[in-house]
Amino acid sequence: MIRVLLVDDHPVVREGIRGMLSTEPDLDIVGEAGSGPEAVTRVSSVAPDVVLMDLRMPGGDGVEATERIRAEHPGVHVLVLTTYDTDTDILRAVEAGATGYLLKDTPRAELAEAVRSAARGETVLSGRLAGKLLTRVRTSPEPGRPTLSPREVEVLRLAADGHTNAAIGRTLNISATTVKTHLMRVYEKLGVGDRTAAVSQAMRRGLLPEK
Repeated sequence: MIRVLLVDDHPVVREGIRGMLSTEPDLDIVGEAGSGPEAVTRVSSVAPDVVLMDLRMPGGDGVEATERIRAEHPGVHVLVLTTYDTDTDILRAVEAGATGYLLKDTPRAELAEAVRSAARGETVLSGRLAGKLLTRVRTSPEPGRPTLSPREVEVLRLAADGHTNAAIGRTLNISATTVKTHLMRVYEKLGVGDRTAAVSQAMRRGLLPEK
């Protein structure tokens, strides 16, 4: 059985998705959440294999929740299910660690198969959305330039100010372990091995503007 957590700020939407997937014998809806922060908490309590994540929610952004879930629970796959199809939204979700990105008008059978693919760790994008993402990457002014997610920039900025992982965690309301994970990703992207080098490289490349 594939354990699925539904995240959407509209109860009627969650009910509709639950109804669509509940007929699939290998999919088990183990919980629901109405905001990004609630989703992070629910992942810890219900241990899903796949999170179906709405993107924009008044109670908390789906992209930030995706980042936190992927950092704190690497084995959990996040599949974005939203009404927004702009290339910026798609790129933000993918950079945050989402396994896939689908629109809410996706047919039931296609959605169910996407959940199965996401559970296997496979990338899931409809042809139209894949085209948008590819176009965005191809038209980037600096294709080879590394990019840092908004959360990674926040973490690195606080690290540059001399804060410890614990202090950064308290400021951003995340665990020290999550802070360490973000920093390790930054090191990998920039090809460095410590904070000082990361800050220096990020500033040199314009990824962390000087104050």
